[in-house]
Amino acid sequence: MDITLALLLFSIIILLYWVITELFTFVFRLTGLPAEKARFQVISLLTGTGFTTRESEIVLSTRRRRRLARITMLFGYVFNITIVSAFINVFLSMKVSVEGHQLFGLLIPLGAAAVIFIFMRVPKVHAWGEDLLRKAADHIFDRKETFNAVMLLDNIHSESIAQVTLRHIPDEHRGLTLAETKLRPDTGILVMLVERGGEKPFPAKADTVFEIGDKLTVFGDYHTICKTFHAREHFADD
Repeated sequence: MDITLALLLFSIIILLYWVITELFTFVFRLTGLPAEKARFQVISLLTGTGFTTRESEIVLSTRRRRRLARITMLFGYVFNITIVSAFINVFLSMKVSVEGHQLFGLLIPLGAAAVIFIFMRVPKVHAWGEDLLRKAADHIFDRKETFNAVMLLDNIHSESIAQVTLRHIPDEHRGLTLAETKLRPDTGILVMLVERGGEKPFPAKADTVFEIGDKLTVFGDYHTICKTFHAREHFADD
């Protein structure tokens, strides 16, 4: 294989890996994982590196994420063995002379790198891509705004730290102060922080009243959190 074909093969595989990584990251984000944690775990699953951190417990915390993790691992294995091997065989079988193709071979990886850089680093392009994927997901999964969104941040033993975005106030909590909701004694859920209007989060107090648009950082049993706040895992880390 000459240098031109090697560069072409390398750039195509890198571009494919990036596209696949972003797609699987997006799918995991739909289950309520933050973007950076989702991307790190997806790369680990796809490449089969076996690199694990305490964050990997989040992936195993729900049946849906465990299923996605299995699919990601199997896809990564099949891609590495089958697709990459097929690409190499195809390129080895091609009889292309080096003369006249040196510049072309250099432009392809540079072009692929430029595409990735533009998509990831140009805010408007990145936002456009994510908005397009989000609309497609909402259409495919028929997602409604009647449920609040929950994003799992971390696990501490059997308890979880999560962020709940209030798109509507549950009837049993509407107009009540935090003390009057009796969340802590009745459900074991501790509301720690409230982010409102894009401002700096402030500690929840006894007289805090929930408002639509609030982002609540809560601690407790994950399934109880979802049930109490009428929340579903969603693409929530905007």
